[in-house]
Amino acid sequence: MSDEINKSEKASKAEESFKNKINRQALLSLGVCVHCGMCTESCHYFLATDDPKMAPAYKADQVRKLYKKYFDWTGRLLPKWVGGGELENEDDLKELQDIVFGSCTMCRRCSFSCPMGVDKALLMRTGRSILTEQGYAPQGVIDVSKDQWEVGNQMGVTDEDYLDTIEWLSDELKSELDDPNAEIPLDKPNCKILYAVNPREIKYDPRSLLAAAKIFYVAGESWTMPTKGWDNTNFGLFSGDNELGAHMGNLVFDAVERLNAEVLVTSECGHGYRATAWESPNWTKRKLNFPIYNFLETMVKYVKEGRIKLDPSLNPNSVTYHDPCNLGRSGGITEEPRYLLKRSVSNFKEMYPNRQDNYCCTGGGGAMSMSEYAKKRLESASVKADQLKNAGAKIVATACHNCIDGLNDLIKYYKLGMKTSLVGELVAEALVFDKMYVTPVPRVEEFKQTILVIDDEPDVVLFLTTFFNDNGFNTLSANDDTQAIKILEKEVPDIITLDLIMPGRSGLNFYNTLKTNEKFKNIPVVIVSGVNPDNPGQYDARKFVYEHSLPRPDGYIEKPVNKELLLMTVQKCLELKQN
Repeated sequence: MSDEINKSEKASKAEESFKNKINRQALLSLGVCVHCGMCTESCHYFLATDDPKMAPAYKADQVRKLYKKYFDWTGRLLPKWVGGGELENEDDLKELQDIVFGSCTMCRRCSFSCPMGVDKALLMRTGRSILTEQGYAPQGVIDVSKDQWEVGNQMGVTDEDYLDTIEWLSDELKSELDDPNAEIPLDKPNCKILYAVNPREIKYDPRSLLAAAKIFYVAGESWTMPTKGWDNTNFGLFSGDNELGAHMGNLVFDAVERLNAEVLVTSECGHGYRATAWESPNWTKRKLNFPIYNFLETMVKYVKEGRIKLDPSLNPNSVTYHDPCNLGRSGGITEEPRYLLKRSVSNFKEMYPNRQDNYCCTGGGGAMSMSEYAKKRLESASVKADQLKNAGAKIVATACHNCIDGLNDLIKYYKLGMKTSLVGELVAEALVFDKMYVTPVPRVEEFKQTILVIDDEPDVVLFLTTFFNDNGFNTLSANDDTQAIKILEKEVPDIITLDLIMPGRSGLNFYNTLKTNEKFKNIPVVIVSGVNPDNPGQYDARKFVYEHSLPRPDGYIEKPVNKELLLMTVQKCLELKQN
């Protein structure tokens, strides 16, 4: 009785939730682990640290102990003898959070090495589920889930911003294809394909959506995007919230049925494909009357049918491929990207190990939204860094936006000097068709907007101001927040680029000053920053993207800067500001 009195209310509720979530699938993974150790060296957290507490079996045991305590007949009598245990207080909940969120990306590499078929990712998700219900989850996961519930997409993109961005991208497509009829169609009924995307393509990097639109155009496809239900990502998979999973699945499925599309195609998002194609039909309990494909499968179909032609010489750099966990291990899509890359690039180099044995990018399982675990994530990425280094390629291609972010972070942290690309972007670059039109770098002299560049590195300031001047902008520059404030007191720029890692007040604090000042809060801000090698996660730009203590920035560019993306982002911000 005394144990029950001392147990906290949240710990009790978490245990009751666990008891209610046990089903046949969970019972198998909870009951048959024989602790053989076969999974240990499959985990990149363990391989990077050699810490026995990072072994998958140990981590799974922190969830399994509840099963041993309440379901195992021996554990009911002698719980300590079989490793049974309880959650007693908030400290226990926090410790479990650090394990199931902070020490596992649910990549399922350990599951594939288990001779007993234990799905340890399922156990991690169960642990996440009972914690999330009690408010114990990384802030980014909580905030993104809230956006998906309330706004319908993981980055809180408003309907107005979505429509403006699609209109702007349609104009870019017309220019690039030299065809005034080219467009990204919205809410067009009775099309062959409804295309759902990752909100990152709308908010921060539209190049992949532009590439897809170009491929659809050349293939002569009948396609549309919806105004509601366009987000194929699903944080219900990461948080363990099946109700959220069903909510996001229903939004997309409703869009397909509302517009009477024949096929649902998800963009290059690993967990988005898995959640939409494999998990959401179960969460929603819907019997779908349309198939679901990934964009990779769609592009392969176009090549095989002769609807698009590719010239690999247009991509001369060496390219390797990173298998996203949710596409490869959990989705069975491994050969399609290789089929496309071998026809789109001149020099394809395989990465080892690959396919189902590939190592996680370290950004899976929602890890990119968990800024509090960024340091641990990047330290565990040494395994992936060695794998990339050994591949010996200049570009690492993948088919997942989470992987792009995870790979970019570790490439910078370990100074690998590689670039990343989605497969679809390389396919779009290799397209050969009659109306091929190369657009010169756009210039905007007629606007003469002013950009304030804030960065403590003189060479970066010189690079950015020269680049913007060459493209028709007026520029101002500051090396710290004090200089920036003095400039803003005299002149209000049209847009600001801001580094986060600066001496004195951080860019994060300066951003807070901007967004709480009536005079400056409406100035678009594009974060141009990188990882602090001495303290990864210290000024994590994804705090702005995934956590809502501050308004999200209007753009986010990682160093080293991609000129094309930077210019596209700045122009987009300025044009949307004018509307």
